[in-house]
Amino acid sequence: QVQLVESGGGSVQPGGSLRLSCAASGSIFSINAMGWYRQAPGKQRESVAVVRSGGSTNYADSVKGRFTISRDNAKNTVYLQMNNLKPEDTAVYYCNVEGEEWQTMGLIAPFASWGQGTQVTVSS
Repeated sequence: QVQLVESGGGSVQPGGSLRLSCAASGSIFSINAMGWYRQAPGKQRESVAVVRSGGSTNYADSVKGRFTISRDNAKNTVYLQMNNLKPEDTAVYYCNVEGEEWQTMGLIAPFASWGQGTQVTVSS
C-alpha cells in the first residue's frame, strides 16, 4: 500500500506564495504520474498540474505562469510552487500519485493514491 503525506498549505494574502509538498512511501515499484488537484467549496475537484515520469507537465489554464510542478524521483516527492496567488485559488489541495506497487508473491500491480488534503486560503 502506498501512502501520501502532504504539507505546506496555509493562509496568504493575494500575490503571496506557497509551496506544497507530497511524499509517497510504501511498496513502490515505479511512479508514472504525480499531480495536484484542488476542490473549492461547492465545486468539483479539478486538476491543477501533473508531471509524468518522462518529465512532461500539464497545467490548468487558470494557473499557467503562476504555478510550477516538480518532482524529486529519489525522494518520491512532488512539489507545487504557487506564486501570485489569487483568492480564486482558495481550495483544499490534494496530491495524487499513480504507478505500480509490489504485492505479495513478488507481483506488481497498479495503484492510485490520494493525499489527505491541505487547505490553501488566499485572502486579504
